[in-house]
Amino acid sequence: MWTPSSPATTTCHSSGMTSSTTAGSTTTSWRRPRRDRPRVVPSTSSWVRTRYPANTVTLRRNRAGCRRPRSTSSTDSKQVTAVSRVETDDAAESLAKELQNFQEIAHQLLPEPGDVPKLRGVDVWGGTRPLTGAVGGDHIIYVDFKQRYDLDARIVRAEAKGQTRVVDGLRRCQRRAGIAVLDVSGHQMTDALLAAMMHQAFLLGALYELDRYGQITTRLFENLNTRLYRSSGAHKFVALLYGEVSEDGTFRFLAAGQPFPRVFSYRENRFVTVEADRRLSAPPIGIQPSLNVIDRATNESPFGFKEQYEVNEWALLGTGDILLLYTDGLSEHGDDRYFPDHVEALVRDVKDRTAREIYDAIQSDLLVFSPPADDITLVVVKRR
Repeated sequence: MWTPSSPATTTCHSSGMTSSTTAGSTTTSWRRPRRDRPRVVPSTSSWVRTRYPANTVTLRRNRAGCRRPRSTSSTDSKQVTAVSRVETDDAAESLAKELQNFQEIAHQLLPEPGDVPKLRGVDVWGGTRPLTGAVGGDHIIYVDFKQRYDLDARIVRAEAKGQTRVVDGLRRCQRRAGIAVLDVSGHQMTDALLAAMMHQAFLLGALYELDRYGQITTRLFENLNTRLYRSSGAHKFVALLYGEVSEDGTFRFLAAGQPFPRVFSYRENRFVTVEADRRLSAPPIGIQPSLNVIDRATNESPFGFKEQYEVNEWALLGTGDILLLYTDGLSEHGDDRYFPDHVEALVRDVKDRTAREIYDAIQSDLLVFSPPADDITLVVVKRR
């Protein structure tokens, strides 16, 4: 501070010399020039730790390109976390809605099995339990010939044309009902769409078969096999069992990769064993092209060709006997511990009930035994 009563003082800086003049005396001293002093700059980390608490600093570039610290409060961090969580929840909800929409579309595209067949002296009931969602790879097709088709009109037309064999076949169908059990490889929504395609192809082929032969023959399944083999890869195939039960208790069926049916004898109170020569099976549909088809030469197969489908005929259904048709989801349930012994004991307890009650009892019991690991389809046929 300068005041009028203070002595006059002059200071000069030149080449490091400092000269001070005070009231007639001069004092000279040496001082290092400012530009030659070593500039001590603390490291960024130490400087930051000094000025800002831990976990509250982020670096931000200024206009000159240098980094400068910017404090971020815990409130800001919580807000960012909350926003991220909301965005994640919204994305998950949107995905769940899309999957639900796809499930509904697949369910609408998958046709209903049809009316449960009604035959004199025969009681039928069945259903499918998908592993995930509303649909899966398992499917049932009921063929009540008298309900699905006008057999009387077809008989009249065939008689007018002199088609005796067609007339005989149609009359046999009046006392029969067909049941198809399909198991597409996999149990996802896309597999349900393949099951829907097989459903429509089967019923379309059945119309042709009835008009030409008066009944469903193995030719239908040879054509389905050839078509699926050409249109899908080796990883996609369909295990199928198609059978027709008659009012007299006869059961005729074709098995292509499906487990064989089980017959519970009411009189013997157990599952009965069927001879091996009446348990003929073939590979699943779509695995190998058919050997005995006219288009054989146009098919290439690294796995070879399959022989013609064979039909099994069982005449084992006496009064009270129970026939079980099922997919491998039931036969392999509980790591193969549930079927057949546990099911046999259960059927023994409920054998006097209706087909629907027996079906419900098995479905409820298998869930208690262990969680399902696959789609499960079961059809119960009981001779009254």
